[in-house]
Amino acid sequence: MAMSGGKEDGSPMMEMNTTPLIDVMLCLLIMFIMSIPVATHAINIDLPVASPPTNTPPPVDPIKNKVVLTADDKILWNGTIVDGPGLMNLLQQSLQYKVEPELQYQPEPSASYELSAQVLQIIKASNVSKFGFVGNEQFAEFGK
Repeated sequence: MAMSGGKEDGSPMMEMNTTPLIDVMLCLLIMFIMSIPVATHAINIDLPVASPPTNTPPPVDPIKNKVVLTADDKILWNGTIVDGPGLMNLLQQSLQYKVEPELQYQPEPSASYELSAQVLQIIKASNVSKFGFVGNEQFAEFGK
């Protein structure tokens, strides 16, 4: 709280000290805030229940399987989207047959070179022996 003894010339102080009034106002404000009832009403909303994802891998054809790389960096195994580890798993499954199925590799013309190199590395690491490039005629216009 601020206090003053008047002015130096001896005349009395004419301003009112408002510091105690501000303290009282702050106390009243805190009392009013504490007395406001807490909002207890609630709106119940039925949210959808998440179903577990079905990550069933695509089937392995015992005759031939086709790996396609799309322009939007997707790997397709017989038309089903797979990722790198999934592709490796499918290639390992294809090696379990008595007669190894043929693996056809067909990147789209505008497919990413980096993704193509990664997929070829996965195929090489899987030890697939019946492997071939298909659809090379689509690249004929790039060589001209």
